[in-house]
Amino acid sequence: MQYQDLSKFLSTGLTQLASGPVGVLLMEDLSETNSTIRHHMRHGLQNIIVLGGEQLKISRELQKSIHHIVYDLGVENAMQSAINPLIAALPNRWFYYGFNTEYLFYPYCETRTVGEMTVFANEERRNSILTYVIDLYADDLNAHPDGVSLTDAHLDKSGYYANGRWRDGGNLERQLDMFGGLRWRFEEHIPWERRKIDRIGLFRAQKGLELRGDHTFNMEEYNTYACPWHHNVTAAICSFRAAKSLKLNPGSSELIDTFTWHNSEKFTWHSRHLLDMGLMEPGQWF
Repeated sequence: MQYQDLSKFLSTGLTQLASGPVGVLLMEDLSETNSTIRHHMRHGLQNIIVLGGEQLKISRELQKSIHHIVYDLGVENAMQSAINPLIAALPNRWFYYGFNTEYLFYPYCETRTVGEMTVFANEERRNSILTYVIDLYADDLNAHPDGVSLTDAHLDKSGYYANGRWRDGGNLERQLDMFGGLRWRFEEHIPWERRKIDRIGLFRAQKGLELRGDHTFNMEEYNTYACPWHHNVTAAICSFRAAKSLKLNPGSSELIDTFTWHNSEKFTWHSRHLLDMGLMEPGQWF
């Protein structure tokens, strides 16, 4: 079903949502719209809200299963302006949010649903699940000039690191700024505020919660990677977004003829690949 704006969905569409987590997919352009939707449906997200222009080419069989809100993602603060009203309207619901050409992976996702993972998080008294955004990129940029290829997807097998997060002169407990991937290797083309690869991609809404522009929340416990007593499950968002931006931006496109280096390897599209690399962990979820 299509809604002409977000306010129309908030007034008439909320009752159409089934129980379980809500997936919010922000479609910045037409790249891999349908594959992004299908991937998250396969992981059990029965409530998928797609925000993007009217020109989105969504397959007919998917249209009846999603809620398409016509929305301009080119305006300033578009992400927060979309997510925060949904948080306010659906307290206590779990959300996932991501962009087109981004694909959520989590431990055992081949056999377990997002809903099962959020139930486990509830049992651990966690309101958020940390996700690392892992850059994917095409090996052959002549064949795939926008850097996007599902069949030729590669990722960096090393080069990831974390710094403790500081604010107002003090260290923030159990919070890290993560770096790596294309944003690290091509940092001269990336504004400093967009170089981090950590994102609270899964969270439970509550009254007063707000998403900030740096993918953190105004309630600091939401921004932690684990609770005080043990490690928690984390996930990964495998994303072509950085590759696409670097190749479509006139300031960087002509300076980059390949994304591959000696630490590139082909992505297997399986959670075991990311677990073995230490890019996500199951915590106590066995």
